[in-house]
Amino acid sequence: MNRLSTPFASKGLHLKNRIVMAPMCQYSVETNDGIPNEWHYVHYVSRAIGGAGLILMEMTDVEPDGRITDQCLGLWSDEQIPAFRRIIDEVHRHGAKIGIQIAHAGRKAEDALEPVAPSAIAFNDSYRTPRALRIDEIEGLVVKFKEAARRAVEAGADTIELHGAHGYLIHQFHSRVVNKREDEYGRDLAKFGCEVVAAVKSVMPADMPLVMRVSAAEFSDGGYTVEEGIEIFRRYLDAGVDIFHASSGGEAPVGSVKPAIYPGYQVPLARAMKDVLGVPVIAVGLLDEPKLADATLAHGNADLVAVARGMLRDPYWALHALQATAGKSGNAAEWIPHQYQRGY
Repeated sequence: MNRLSTPFASKGLHLKNRIVMAPMCQYSVETNDGIPNEWHYVHYVSRAIGGAGLILMEMTDVEPDGRITDQCLGLWSDEQIPAFRRIIDEVHRHGAKIGIQIAHAGRKAEDALEPVAPSAIAFNDSYRTPRALRIDEIEGLVVKFKEAARRAVEAGADTIELHGAHGYLIHQFHSRVVNKREDEYGRDLAKFGCEVVAAVKSVMPADMPLVMRVSAAEFSDGGYTVEEGIEIFRRYLDAGVDIFHASSGGEAPVGSVKPAIYPGYQVPLARAMKDVLGVPVIAVGLLDEPKLADATLAHGNADLVAVARGMLRDPYWALHALQATAGKSGNAAEWIPHQYQRGY
């Protein structure tokens, strides 16, 4: 049986298969306005034609200084909604579902003149030292996450993913390596993330699942282990997260616990989260080999598999993976657009 091709459902989100296009920054906004352009349109629609069940749009930021670079996407203004809606509508025409990853880069905002973070600790020597956020600013950022989510819903997104991984702002708050605050946002490392989750859920339809991407474990000396991370993620689950997207790392400095990087190296982290939290989990990390991706599902290690660089190299990765794992009984016509079937 081809597990990649089996449908998946969470609340009102129904996917034709279990292949997810992971969010990958394109750094392609040309006018510093955060609005998707023709590059983004072709990029995402081609992956919908290419067979992905769920497309997660790249990191889309809640304020201009929350971007990694000035070439990143944003949803801080209603004027940005139509361009997102155009992409989403066309993706839907080709049978895929699509979500938007909402985020703030925090201390990793490279083009911000004054980046902000939980504490005034630079990411590394190449980055500006951030200013520690005041409590009123933290509360304001929660509202900005909420408003960005509202705009994503108005644009027609099928789901929203919060970026709580890779050393960006939500991750910065729940990392004891980065968060050295002595107020309530330092004593309770999950407080900011829980407030963001609750605020975002308040503007989402009841049948729309909320995805959260997290670094399941950190690689800094003194960083949290997967077991410790799960206790934080349990709080996010209680606040309203429906699906977790299990990545790792992204904070700095990298310490002695960094694992070897090999195909599927993060799958055990996804399995650990799935076993304890009891909700659907997306596995990601060098799952470009179709049979490995299929086996990840077959062994019950995850509910969905996300592919990043593989889909940069091949817009039709999903179709090719479904064909490669179909076996003798597979019917390519089930997945391939009729315009392309002669090629198969």
